[in-house]
Amino acid sequence: MAGWTEMRLEPIHTNLPQELNSFIGRERELRELRQCMGTTRALTLSGAGGIGKTRLALRILAAVADEFPDGVWFVELGDLRQTDLVVSRLASAIGVSEERGRPLLETLAEALRPRRMLLALDNCEHLIDACAEVCQRLLASSPGLRLLATSREPLRVAAETVWQVPPLSIPPEAEMATPDDANRYEAMRLFAERAAASLPGFVIAPGNVAAVAALCRALDGMPLAIELAAAWVRVLSVEQIVARLVDRFGLLTSGDRTAPPRQRTLRAAIDWSHELLTTTEKMLLRRLSVFAGWSLEMAEQVCSDDAIPARDMLDLTAALVDKSLVVVEPEVLGQARYRLLDTIRDYASARLADAGESATFRRRLRDYTLGVAEHNDAIGMARIPAPWSARVDVFRRYDVDGGNVWQVLNRCVADADAETGLRICTAVRPCWLVRGAYAQGGEWFDCFLALDAPVSARVRGPALIGRAQLALASDPAAAESWAEEGLELCRVAGDQFWTAAALNLLSEIAVHTGRPDYAASCADEVLSIAQAAGDGWNEGYALATRAAIAALRGRLREAQQLARTSISVLRRIDQQWGVARTLLGLGDLARLRGDPGGAHDRYLAALAILREVDARPEIARCLAGLGRVAMDKGALGLARQHLAESLRLSNSTGARIGVARGLEAFAALAAQENRPERAVELTAAATALREAAGLPALPGARTERYLASARRLGQTVIGRLWAQGLALTRDAALALALESPPATGVGGASAAAIAAAEPHDRAATLPGTLTPRERQIVVLVASGHSNKAIAQELFISPATAARHIANILAKLGFTSRTQIAAWAADKELDLIEPVRSSAPARGA
Repeated sequence: MAGWTEMRLEPIHTNLPQELNSFIGRERELRELRQCMGTTRALTLSGAGGIGKTRLALRILAAVADEFPDGVWFVELGDLRQTDLVVSRLASAIGVSEERGRPLLETLAEALRPRRMLLALDNCEHLIDACAEVCQRLLASSPGLRLLATSREPLRVAAETVWQVPPLSIPPEAEMATPDDANRYEAMRLFAERAAASLPGFVIAPGNVAAVAALCRALDGMPLAIELAAAWVRVLSVEQIVARLVDRFGLLTSGDRTAPPRQRTLRAAIDWSHELLTTTEKMLLRRLSVFAGWSLEMAEQVCSDDAIPARDMLDLTAALVDKSLVVVEPEVLGQARYRLLDTIRDYASARLADAGESATFRRRLRDYTLGVAEHNDAIGMARIPAPWSARVDVFRRYDVDGGNVWQVLNRCVADADAETGLRICTAVRPCWLVRGAYAQGGEWFDCFLALDAPVSARVRGPALIGRAQLALASDPAAAESWAEEGLELCRVAGDQFWTAAALNLLSEIAVHTGRPDYAASCADEVLSIAQAAGDGWNEGYALATRAAIAALRGRLREAQQLARTSISVLRRIDQQWGVARTLLGLGDLARLRGDPGGAHDRYLAALAILREVDARPEIARCLAGLGRVAMDKGALGLARQHLAESLRLSNSTGARIGVARGLEAFAALAAQENRPERAVELTAAATALREAAGLPALPGARTERYLASARRLGQTVIGRLWAQGLALTRDAALALALESPPATGVGGASAAAIAAAEPHDRAATLPGTLTPRERQIVVLVASGHSNKAIAQELFISPATAARHIANILAKLGFTSRTQIAAWAADKELDLIEPVRSSAPARGA
């Protein structure tokens, strides 16, 4: 028409909805998905309801839109219920009309055949078969077509790549959250953004950061749940929101009114998935809620019955994985592991209660946990034959099943089931001992021992001994009391294994507290019981304790022979943990004999075994030994490295005896670093810690050795430094010890040089003081040894022994051996610290 300008309409190439708020995080996921889009024709984003599949799909669609000349098309299926309407919904979105007398799917396929386009189907799970059929047909007929789907389970079409959408990143449980974490972790960023939208001015600050981190962890990093929680900051503090998450489904209900109904509340999101399950799948899902995590074998044992036969467990588990309700974890010990997100687990647990099945399946998990724990205890402690690899697996199994053990123990406490609780505690105590979880294990024992509930002597006796084993490192007096009570019960019950275990423990306590005669008496009785019963574990333990007693009395040759016999017994039963503990004792003996290379080798051999089971207290001892060897050789940098790791490990396990010894080692190091002030303070701090822990006082000779370099400061200065050290908290003492010294440019021996060192090749000591070798000889002289006997004990010639005695007399200004013996008694000169027993791990 004249006067009109022709207007040309550009074709619409996308129908993507606008995002109503900011998109947070997912940078890594977006990079991976862009790569996937270039290599696959059908990509399905799968995941639990509320995990953020749709928002992620929209963001990736927008990012790649320019790569498809014929457009990117988004089709929402969440509100559709009729399967026969899926094709018409797709055709309508793309703009394809139905032809009379021809199936719409054929028309749609024909229309899309020449196009290079990306088609996205959102929320396919409730129409899964219809969606799969349509997608398969279109992919087959349209070579330029790419498909992106979001679904709580895969479509299972040819060429499909299933990409599991993960939760948002959250701060680890063990990490102390800071305001900076609001940027580091996606879940915290999302909460901060949505909370600020709900309450302008809201920020994550030092006062609320811990609560925000706890909230994000409790909600599994699930975006929908975090957004619903953030809306509550208008009327609640973050701490109050966290406290109310115990009823998360009642709290998280105030969603966006414009969102689909299934996304307005947390319950609705999970209800949607739950209703798509078969009856049997629903049944299994609720039963699985009793686990903190599980393997297929565990599910077969605990969850199967006539309604769900064990043979069906694999297929049903796979179905729940496919429907994004069960999460697959990394395999452990050759078995796949599974878990439920906490939100799904709470939902399923409520369904279990509604079905009246909670008590039944909690009881089945309790019985299963007890049986496995006691079997693993028998393997771990070599009460039944097994290779060392199987014993290592016991500890790895506990690492993954610890959550189940804790919840079963909690249920036993709630039910006042002291008998079962104590049996489980006794069975898992080796894991607590090896990992240094003394406080945690002790608290569980205390809970059950305090219950007013009947417990048989055959259960209570071993439990008291187990409690004593856990207390040894921090409270020897209490440990002795529990061990004596447990011993009496085990004798009455005729339990030879635990009678021997109690005596072994009492023997080690006596070594620690300077009572070698009583220690020897207990160890001898153990040997009689264990050898008659064929009990290799307790026999090896007692032999190692006897070695420690011999060393305490200055009989080093006997100590070495006993330790080697202990190792032979423990190797015969393939209990390498006990071997490593005894190697530690041999390493200590090698140091005393002036053989740094031998000590270094034994510590390293023990360390390799101990790292297999992550035996933290003993690893700390190994590292301390390596540190002292390095110190003896003047390799102060290497010594500090070993001693620092040792001290941190001892502190993390709560072993006050290990921390005290670590502080003493750092005092010795400070003296060698020419920092006498630091040596005084750390010696005082160690003294205070020993007193607080009820441990024997630091021998006077060793205290004098640590303080020798400070004598030039004068008594007034030393007294002030000593008072400062006594007043230090444990944390302050640790910080003081770990503080690096000023750089001096002084080098030191390497680890290789230490390993190659010949016996007696020791670093020089301060002028006027006795060398470690001379101190050994002083003790032997005081014990009445002749030069010949000293030579035999220390593997030296009588002439060398005589020269050492001459040097000792000259340094001390004495003229006779009697004066040396009197001086040793006055100074309480020690040969080997009583607490450094070479016995294996506390009768575990």
